[in-house]
Amino acid sequence: MRNFLNINTLSEQNVFQLVKRAIALKSGDTPKRLPITAVNLFFENSTRTYSSFQMAENRLNWQKIIINPQTSSMTKGESLIDTLKTLKAIGVDVAVIRHSQNAWYKNLLTATGHDLPQLVNAGDGSGQHPSQSLLDLVTIYEEFGRFKGLNIRIVGDLAHSRVARSNAEILNNLGATLTFSGPDSWRPDDFTTFGSYTDIDNDWSNQDVVMFLRVQHERITQTENQSFSSRQYHEQFGLTQDRYERLKNTAIIMHPAPVNRDVEIADELVEAPQSRIFEQMTNGVFARMAILEYVTEND
Repeated sequence: MRNFLNINTLSEQNVFQLVKRAIALKSGDTPKRLPITAVNLFFENSTRTYSSFQMAENRLNWQKIIINPQTSSMTKGESLIDTLKTLKAIGVDVAVIRHSQNAWYKNLLTATGHDLPQLVNAGDGSGQHPSQSLLDLVTIYEEFGRFKGLNIRIVGDLAHSRVARSNAEILNNLGATLTFSGPDSWRPDDFTTFGSYTDIDNDWSNQDVVMFLRVQHERITQTENQSFSSRQYHEQFGLTQDRYERLKNTAIIMHPAPVNRDVEIADELVEAPQSRIFEQMTNGVFARMAILEYVTEND
């Protein structure tokens, strides 16, 4: 069986298979029902990803055991790898993990001595968020039926966003034309591998997808938080009514959520006709069902 840790390590064929499987499940295809037991270990707070994986597991008719990392033996000093070895020993097949450490899974992949459950990365620090990337791909593909040639702009806190990093790489690989906007201090140098930085309003009316990112106050410095102005940020980098009206009619608005209303997106535009934010959440269940099916298949 397989792990799902970084969408950018998958072949293009596998990515499209997952996208199309998610859409098929959304359209009513019967899920593959296997006698699987799963555990969701979330070391960071989450609403959408956690509940979405739970719903996906329910729809697959999987058994779940409930463990809160904050009240587990890990608070006594047990390592993540020993916790996972224990869970495998008692019969857990799949572990869905969100962790604050970038690439938390790397050391686990070289572990010896005992088997581990199949691993699904539900977000690692500011590194990768592969299941969010897949649901974003599903949302874009549903809308346009392609990725190649689309103009996609990602706006906001690029430095601290695992969503931005995952999406920038996979969308570039799939042939989209990417541009990035946001505060200069939140612009990682390596993003120029995937696209170019530009003023948010530059070539605005030609964008097919505009993806806004949450300002991650929990990851930025105390000094940055103290000087942060919601109103100023919204005017400079947010979706205002004026920017919304200048979008072409076929363009869509995306955001991984939770949305800071009137910061990244004006409150009245979160559910505007061209917004797909809540459709992304719906697609998240089917994308995660496809992921869970994928990790329980043989190579």
